[in-house]
Amino acid sequence: MARPIQKLLVANRGEIAVRIIRAAHELGMQAIAAHSSADRDSLAVRLADDAVEIGPPHASKSYLDPEAVLRAARHTEADAVHPGYGFLSENADFAAGVERAGLVFVGPAPETIRIMGNKAEARETARRAGVPVVPGSDGPVPDLDAARAAAARIGYPVLVKASAGGGGRGIRVARDQAELDRELPVAQAEARAAFGDPGVYLERFVTRARHVEVQVLGDGERVVHLYERECSLQRRRQKILEEAPSPALTPAVREKLCASAVQLARAVRYRGAGTLEYLYDADRGDFLFIEMNTRIQVEHPITEMVTGVDLVRAMLRTAAGEPLALRQEDIAVRGVAMECRINAEDASRGFLPSPGTISELLLPGGPGVRIDSLAYAGYKIPPFYDSLVAKLVAWAEDRPAALARMGRALREMRIEGIATTLGLHRDLLRSRELVTAEYDTTTLERWVASRP
Repeated sequence: MARPIQKLLVANRGEIAVRIIRAAHELGMQAIAAHSSADRDSLAVRLADDAVEIGPPHASKSYLDPEAVLRAARHTEADAVHPGYGFLSENADFAAGVERAGLVFVGPAPETIRIMGNKAEARETARRAGVPVVPGSDGPVPDLDAARAAAARIGYPVLVKASAGGGGRGIRVARDQAELDRELPVAQAEARAAFGDPGVYLERFVTRARHVEVQVLGDGERVVHLYERECSLQRRRQKILEEAPSPALTPAVREKLCASAVQLARAVRYRGAGTLEYLYDADRGDFLFIEMNTRIQVEHPITEMVTGVDLVRAMLRTAAGEPLALRQEDIAVRGVAMECRINAEDASRGFLPSPGTISELLLPGGPGVRIDSLAYAGYKIPPFYDSLVAKLVAWAEDRPAALARMGRALREMRIEGIATTLGLHRDLLRSRELVTAEYDTTTLERWVASRP
């Protein structure tokens, strides 16, 4: 049943909060920024119609505090809450709490998040739906003995992964039992700190695989896909550069991959924007499901650029009860888009975080160039959160032209006052691996280690 949203609480920060606020304004909604004390001067707060402080800088006492967010929603008389990505976006209890408060949760139903947001349960759901999965443990491993037994059955090397994870956090590689003994408690601690849930499961570590993900949209009854993104260029499981479509897939593999994503999303009656992640073995030509992100993704702009579909606006409309307007036959990929994540990190010093004040900012422009950012000249980047400063996106009619356009945009872009990864991206764009598209999930770390 349709329920118009007039006032939207944005329960996030940074560039994704800015992105949601802009989409809300385009739909005629008021947007309220829920922010920590460290983000009083953020761009999201400046752009919002209203703002409410929900706690001190540390996320556990602000952005990760469900009661603080709900108090803010009640205080501002919001109709709906958009959680963005990270923080509470895949917390089923929070989604249920939003609905119990009589508000609209902009995302899937709480039960869907509970099933698919828990990576171990998602794997079992995929199996039942007939989608191939990476071999792994039967759900979370309760202790070290269970982890050892599961690893022996799966075969080393294995990944230790947070059950409630996302964004590359709570993931460790164990190549033998000694490494498993060491890395399991570390992954559990990381999972507890990042997601409030120490649960982890094991998965076979597929070497030299490509990381390909499929974007879906649903309204709870009908699901469509918006094709795939290539996300293999990662450092410590954190994505650095993404492109759409994947240069590795044949049309036949693409069709099968996207069909499997729709099949799984339909099985859980998916509502909103979601992403199904796979490992693709180009030598064998097969793909294996690893997890689903029941939220908007950081890299969603490249899908928007190649399909022309505004994913955040679609999320808001389906959350308000509107049926999905898109038909699968209406969605096509045009051209190639790439996204460079520009972080406040010093790549020459082991990617040391570089919070501080941006003294000068020059953003590139021109045809096919898009910037999603939290930055402005004079803004002080706080040390408490993810180091992402901006997402630079370039679209062109084919891959060589997209590489050239991204290269030009990177050369134009200037951020002074803090260290950033701009230089790393400029070098990466000229690398043989990227130019030829001959890369996998292990390529970037080798390339970084080989840099002078």
